[in-house]
Amino acid sequence: MMEKSPKSFVAALLLAFFLGSLGIHRFYVGKVGTGIIQLLTLGGLGIWTLIDFILIAVGSFKDSEGRLIKA
Repeated sequence: MMEKSPKSFVAALLLAFFLGSLGIHRFYVGKVGTGIIQLLTLGGLGIWTLIDFILIAVGSFKDSEGRLIKA
């Protein structure tokens, strides 16, 4: 079983929902490089943001250390 991230599931989900096009949820989980790319592309024109939101919602999104962000 994978280790659970200390980052908040609810915080990551809300950041992705409200500020996903700016990549704020990626900065929150420590993925600064992809956060900057997402910021510059406006969340991959929304597609990348939607995918990240779904991954967070189902518990498959990982932080920068490879730990799952789960409820």
